[in-house]
Amino acid sequence: MNLFDVYPLYEVKPSSAKDVYVYDNQGTKYLDLYGGHAVISIGHSHPHYIKQIKDQLDQIAFYSNAIQNPLQKRLADAIGEHSSLDNYELFLCNSGAEAIENALKLASFHTQKRRIVAFKNSFHGRTSAAVAATDNAKITAPLNEQQAVTFLPFNDLIALEVELAKGDVCAVIFEAIQGVGGLDEPNEKFVYGMEKLCEKYHSSLVADEVQSGFGRSGTFFAFQKFKINPDIITMAKGMGNGFPIGGILVNPKINATHGLLGTTFGGNHLACRASLAVLDIIKKDNLQEKTKSLEKYFKNKASSIKKIKKIKGRGLMLGLEFDFEVSSLRKKLIYDYKIFTGGSSNKNLIRILPPLTIQEKHFEYFFKSLEKEMEKNYN
Repeated sequence: MNLFDVYPLYEVKPSSAKDVYVYDNQGTKYLDLYGGHAVISIGHSHPHYIKQIKDQLDQIAFYSNAIQNPLQKRLADAIGEHSSLDNYELFLCNSGAEAIENALKLASFHTQKRRIVAFKNSFHGRTSAAVAATDNAKITAPLNEQQAVTFLPFNDLIALEVELAKGDVCAVIFEAIQGVGGLDEPNEKFVYGMEKLCEKYHSSLVADEVQSGFGRSGTFFAFQKFKINPDIITMAKGMGNGFPIGGILVNPKINATHGLLGTTFGGNHLACRASLAVLDIIKKDNLQEKTKSLEKYFKNKASSIKKIKKIKGRGLMLGLEFDFEVSSLRKKLIYDYKIFTGGSSNKNLIRILPPLTIQEKHFEYFFKSLEKEMEKNYN
């Protein structure tokens, strides 16, 4: 049987990984500055992470949510401690797209409305409502177009109020740092105004932290750069360091009822143990705080390269924008310099989403490689 061919693949076959390096089946070492779409938060194959999962396998790997699982409460408490959002409530699922689906569904239940407001260049997932709220017509099937979604530009409070005043918007969903869309951020005035308008018109404010959460931005969630209280917060990628897990944090103003949401695999024993291990290492090694100094180092190094037109993002969710399309440059970085980087819907942008265990010396190698390639092929 063949695989359903939906991914253009690079000619690399990883067989093992350790910390910030991935090794292919020939033993070649690659510097991972992409973390598998920002998934790898505490580094590949962290010994504490591996031990916690192995220990859990010796006990119980899975049972349904019809029984009590104390690991879920432990995880809720740990997330509350790290985020300072211990008054929120946790619902666990398996992925970012599921987190978005549950967030939007819950917003619709809570408000009894059906339309979604999202933003230009947004990416929220590939499933039903998530892909409808994603600003990319190429990945939206006719089936998904049944969802009522309006896309607005960031920083236009007048346009936002016009839509909310129509009275049918269940959710305004935003990324405090856009991921696939190219690292754009809303400004402070807009974020505070958005929160007030959602309150005024009884629409739920949903913060999509699937890519930016769990310390990657320098705050535990990227929206925490601002003093706002979203109604629902989504999370996934860095939450499990590669083990599939997602979740939403729900503002206490939204009431739970039995059967409102549900999942078979969400919050299983292995997933909870994996995420608890991630939080252990983030705390023990002070990884969230370290992202700030690494951001400063990265931006300082990048500012000396003339071909870079713009440096975007925060923490270790960063982007380098050039005045040319970067697909061939990214291929050169992979094949000639053994460095993984990411692309975006902005074809001129390289995304940098490394494990939070990255060090200055790794960025040093990246920038030396980049400068060498610039001199060779982009003068």
